[in-house]
Amino acid sequence: QVHLVESGGGLVQAGGSLRLSCAASTRTFSSYAMGWFRQAPGKEREFVAAISGSGGSTIYADSVKGRFTISRDNVKNTVYLQMNSLKPEDTAVYYCAGGVAYFSNTYYQTTDRYRYWGQGTQVTVSS
Repeated sequence: QVHLVESGGGLVQAGGSLRLSCAASTRTFSSYAMGWFRQAPGKEREFVAAISGSGGSTIYADSVKGRFTISRDNVKNTVYLQMNSLKPEDTAVYYCAGGVAYFSNTYYQTTDRYRYWGQGTQVTVSS
């Protein structure tokens, strides 16, 4: 069982920045592909960004490309999401997720590939 705990959410004005963190309770963190998803009220959970176990491969949703950066520290067992130029439409609960990856350069974009989920952290962007 892997526990994921997100932090770093909050209220920010449009154009501002936030950095989300997700700490994982596992000694084999590098064997997990990690992802960030978000869910706004009344909407389905959507993919935001993902990173491979090695950290060498990343992918982003078109809506955040160029504004958000996913990274990981395999020594600290933590994945990050740096969010810049935030927009009101970025308002959502953000979830981190972990899925076992059999190759170091694997990442996933769909929720069904992730077995472990954090509790979520609220991000609110005011206009």
